[in-house]
Amino acid sequence: MSATADHAEERTNPAARLGFEPGQVVQEIGYDDDVEQELREGIEAATGQELVDEEYDDVADVVVLWFRDEDGDLTDALVDAIGLIEEGGAVWLMTPKTGRDGYVEPSDINEAAQTAGLSQTKSINAGKDWSGSRLVTPKGAKSGKR
Repeated sequence: MSATADHAEERTNPAARLGFEPGQVVQEIGYDDDVEQELREGIEAATGQELVDEEYDDVADVVVLWFRDEDGDLTDALVDAIGLIEEGGAVWLMTPKTGRDGYVEPSDINEAAQTAGLSQTKSINAGKDWSGSRLVTPKGAKSGKR
């Protein structure tokens, strides 16, 4: 596996940077017409499956939460998202970049994540208008059994 090939993949498929794997069930919350369509398509290409929506009635491997400042309480949204994933799963919190409508302060993200019992492990540029933060449950990140 060459570093050059990896970088080319990251440029052509933004979802490659997020660590999505074939067969994963990815539940999307907060979809609207302002989300990064290229990223959504990349996630579907990486997993080989369509994203499932808020009506999905089983647990997911990963939740992609599109969240804007006017969407309500971020801590509540994160707690709800935790209830939708397998133990050890991740929540990708997507928020508008600085200066965009609905921008969320990084300190607000950090505080809401900590309050919800999550740790931020990675931040990415998720497209032209969006940033992403990978959030995991600290105890669930590596554990196999409860």
